[in-house]
This record gives sequence, C-alpha cells and structure tokens, in this order.
Amino acid sequence: MRLIFAGTPEFARVALQQLHAAGFDIALVLTQPDRPAGRGMKLQASPVKQFAQTLGVPVAQPRSLRLDGKFPDEAGAARQAILDAKADAMVVAAYGLILPQWVLDVPRLGCLNIHASLLPRWRGAAPIHRAIEAGDSHTGVTIMQMDAGLDTGDMLLVENIAIQDDTTATLHDKLAGLGGRMIVEALELAACGGLRPVPQPAEGVTYAHKIEKHEAAIDWSLAAEQIVRRVRAFNPFPGAVAQHGDEALKVWAAHVGGEPAPAGKKIGEIVAVTPEVIAVAAMDSVVNITEIQRAGGKRLPVRDFIRGFDLQPGQCFVQAPATHEAA
Repeated sequence: MRLIFAGTPEFARVALQQLHAAGFDIALVLTQPDRPAGRGMKLQASPVKQFAQTLGVPVAQPRSLRLDGKFPDEAGAARQAILDAKADAMVVAAYGLILPQWVLDVPRLGCLNIHASLLPRWRGAAPIHRAIEAGDSHTGVTIMQMDAGLDTGDMLLVENIAIQDDTTATLHDKLAGLGGRMIVEALELAACGGLRPVPQPAEGVTYAHKIEKHEAAIDWSLAAEQIVRRVRAFNPFPGAVAQHGDEALKVWAAHVGGEPAPAGKKIGEIVAVTPEVIAVAAMDSVVNITEIQRAGGKRLPVRDFIRGFDLQPGQCFVQAPATHEAA
C-alpha cells in the first residue's frame, strides 16, 4: 500500500518508523517547517523530517494547506506533491495543520488519524496532558477516519490502557508505541476491506485545549491531589512552577502527603523540609515535593537540592492566581 504520512513530533515519528518497518511504501511526508530550537535558537527539523530524510522520502513543509489562505503558493506546491504521490491513504499523527476538504478527498482510502485519547473524550491539541490532569483512570488510542471537523470522524480502531503514576512523558511513549502498532493493523484491515467505521458517541465530548505556559504556576489553593496531577501532566512541558520570592522553581515530581495540612498553616506554606521531601500546605492536605530544579540548574532530588538552596518551614511559596481543573 502506498502512503502519504503527515506528522511532526516524536509521537508521529514512532508511527512513521513502524509503518516503514511493516513494509508500507511511504511516497511523501508532510511535516511542519523547521523551527528555532535550543540555546542557539538554530533552525531544527522535526523528528518526522529527520527520520524521513534517513529513508530518502520526499518531504514537503508548507505553512498552510489552504489554497485560498496566506500561503497559496506553498499550498499549491503541496497539492501537486500530494497528487503526484498517488497514495492509497494518508496517515496523520500530530501534524499541526488543519487538513482542508481537498486533502481529505485525494487518497483512495481517505485520511486516517492516530489520536491519543479514547474519543470523543479529549478531542483537540493536548489529550495526553489533559487526561492526566483530569485524573482519568484510562486513556488510549483511537484510529479515526478524518472528516472536516475537529477530531469528529468515525472510529476505526480503539484500544485503552490504564493511567498509572504516569507523567505526560511516560504516557506519551506508551501511546506512541500503541498508536504505531494500531495504524499498521488498521491499514492491513483496510487493504482487505475489514475496517468497520463506528460513529463517535454524542455524549462525553471534552476538549483538550493547548497547554499554555501560564498554567505552569502552581495554585496551592487547589486540593493536593489536583496539584500532584498537574505536576505529572506538565512534565516535561511546561513544568510546574513553585514561585519562591524571586526564584521560579520547577517541580518535577511530587506526591500527596498522608495527613491533612496542619492547622493554622497558610496555603503554600512549607510545613516540613527533610532529605526526602519538601512538604507544602495545599487546600486539604500537603504536597510532598521530591524532585525540584532552579532556573539554569539540574533536576535534583530534594536531598541534593536543599544543600544549595535554603528552604525552611514557615516560608511560603507565592500563591498563583486561581486556576480551574480541566473538565
């Protein structure tokens, strides 16, 4: 089967690699334009582009696919490349551009999307982060037949996995591997007419809005469990931030303390500092920080961090503006 692949980050690269390993003919790769990255802010190719180049597959990087949009020349060139590829199907995984109807109509089998949630829950840009933040017990991957809506197409394959003590980083890797395996299975079924599209339920729709940097600031007035979920959800990006005076400290790992917050303690007050944890009062209990980082420094376990940073019981982290948990 001849494919076009559209994707950008590591999640998509894993799927592209598995499609190649399974013997599919990758005729064209679409990915986002190179972006400045790193300390030197040099242009860097996406993980998908880097892998495609190792395969010698043609790569197109239009800023838009809208023929009537801001970049019609780039969209027109991409359209010609898509038509010339004569693909049976297009596979889409975290591409980052909206596909106009003309793109959906070109491949014989249409466009199949690898979406990292159990649709219709967590449509949108950040399904992995939001599932952890909301305290979902399970998530998974949906292989979806794309239509013109935002993650609204028919479901072709669905598999779920349990969310344990995952961060976004660890859950991403699990779902990337699962998605790669499932898209291979879906295309093999499609080749023999074995796919059975199922419309998404009308109930249970939620939207996984893009993660914004301002969400990183820890709101100590939340329940301890909510704070800990956000620490996990925002690892590795944007990283949960505890503001201590002029210092923005990134909290990378934490767990809920076993006891209620001591009476008389302020929200955000440090109630104990030990070699194992920095205990901070939240709304209902304490948050035990176990891994933390200064700006420009390394991630450190508490034992090493407190050797170079003076934290004492009675000090307070600055309270962030009130925030609201994802629905």
